Amino acid sequence: MPRRHISVTGAPEAPLRAALTALRTELGVPDAYPPEALADAERPPVLPTYDATDIPLFTIDPPTSTDLDQAMHLSRRGTGYRVRYAIADVAAFVVPGSTLDEETHRRVMTLYFPDEKVPLHPPVLSEGAASLLPDRTRPAALWTIDLDAEGRTVAVDVRRALVRSRAKLDYEGVQKEIGGGTAEEPLALLKVIGRLREELEVAQGGISLNVPEQEIVERDGGYELTYRAPLPADAWNAQISLLTGMAAADLMLAHGTGVLRTLPAAPDGAVGRLRRTAHALHIDWPHHVSYAALVRSLDPHAPHHAAFLQECTTLLRGAGYTVFQDGVLPSITTHSAVAAPYAHCTAPLRRLADRYASEICLAAVAGEAPPEWVQAALESLPHEMAEGGRRAGAVERACVDIVEAALLKERVGEVFDGCVVEVEERRPSVGVVQLESPAVIGRIDGDDLPLGERLRVRLVQADPGAAKVRFAPA
Repeated sequence: MPRRHISVTGAPEAPLRAALTALRTELGVPDAYPPEALADAERPPVLPTYDATDIPLFTIDPPTSTDLDQAMHLSRRGTGYRVRYAIADVAAFVVPGSTLDEETHRRVMTLYFPDEKVPLHPPVLSEGAASLLPDRTRPAALWTIDLDAEGRTVAVDVRRALVRSRAKLDYEGVQKEIGGGTAEEPLALLKVIGRLREELEVAQGGISLNVPEQEIVERDGGYELTYRAPLPADAWNAQISLLTGMAAADLMLAHGTGVLRTLPAAPDGAVGRLRRTAHALHIDWPHHVSYAALVRSLDPHAPHHAAFLQECTTLLRGAGYTVFQDGVLPSITTHSAVAAPYAHCTAPLRRLADRYASEICLAAVAGEAPPEWVQAALESLPHEMAEGGRRAGAVERACVDIVEAALLKERVGEVFDGCVVEVEERRPSVGVVQLESPAVIGRIDGDDLPLGERLRVRLVQADPGAAKVRFAPA
């Protein structure tokens, strides 16, 4: 099933909270940190000598976020631009081989539940000493990426530095300032550079999915489904992260050692399946229009477009981590959605691989071999990340089932318009249906399920405690 962001606003009712708690136990989600790991997290960091605290950096995150991985400053450079992008220096805090290091390899990544998150690092680090909070001096990997007038990269540097963010901004506030013309240049340039990078993305065949965030709002003793469609500021901010990830991949490929985020091109059958879904959702997709062009034309505020965008995430299922050493490059070095080599390196507080990517890039710019602890871990890193990704995927899918069951529990027996988006090969009477509105996904049981076709379906089960949503043809 498609993966999605989902959150619950308000205090989840007891059955929903109990179901989420049971899910954490069932999936073996890590609980408390070992005392030794917490003690490790209290150790003072190794601080760099280069002082870049004069750069007035700012962060852009959801209003309630405190685990801030990135801070930026944007400026003009002749006819081009300069991007300064500070990434939290987790390696300054985590000693290789320590109990804390071992615990992060067990957790792999931060897990997000509708009612809470299970962090990769203890909050004293991820939301405190290592987080790029405003008006705090922090160690960071400071990227300097120079762009030409069209937004193309012309020079890259990354070094350890002390940095100090000046402001914690959120997406809606940024959009309001830029849209209202009140943003000062460092922030106003986010739109300029973001749009230039979007144009380059289109030209090279890349694509960014503006998948809406599904939000379940508690209201009058029940739940109501709403969406937060991404703002343009979300996309511009994402382009800065993508820019850095592509710069990191190029550095690693040139240096001969690295860890890339790769994705093979989608097979024709997967795209054909999306065409059938588009037809069932009344989305016009002429054969001369590419997949990338169609996605860019969609409005995530429209329920049937939102449903289709959720289904588009199935083309990202083959993504993985690819490592290489000693100058022997892998057979696949690109990420098909980015249409270029790409690396995860901008979220080390929340993702294990990013700490290693950052170290390799720092070594590449310095003309040195990566630290031995990095080289020793590379071989097993793809497997660890794959296992962590599978657990995160199981969490997301189960959370969607639980929360959607809570949303629909009072509507058993009602009939909805839907589209069959999956049918099991070995059991063709079992499939998955995507409702047109609300954009809910659930199991459907019935004879001769019409894959990719619209049909009326009846809700026959919605049980949050069992994480079950089931439909049948009406």
